[in-house]
Amino acid sequence: MRKYEVVFIIRPDLDEDKSTAVIDKFKDLIESQGGEVLKVDKWGKRRLAFEVKDFREGFYVILHINAESKVSSELDRVFKITDEVLRHIIVREEE
Repeated sequence: MRKYEVVFIIRPDLDEDKSTAVIDKFKDLIESQGGEVLKVDKWGKRRLAFEVKDFREGFYVILHINAESKVSSELDRVFKITDEVLRHIIVREEE
């Protein structure tokens, strides 16, 4: 298994319950695919460098995970079709 850092930005107009539901959705996806979530960092609302989908702010979340490469591919696919996520990036950490 490899270590990954997953950063994603959620729409700022969601309430706390919906934001938590989105985060839990991705944690459950990772765990159901055989990966494990090591750490969840919620940075909160931050100003974006440029406007994304008519939003100037976003709710930043960072996940540190251990997973196989197929998990990162599936995670990327689900990020792309989730309307609540403005941007995402998945980076493999060096050993």
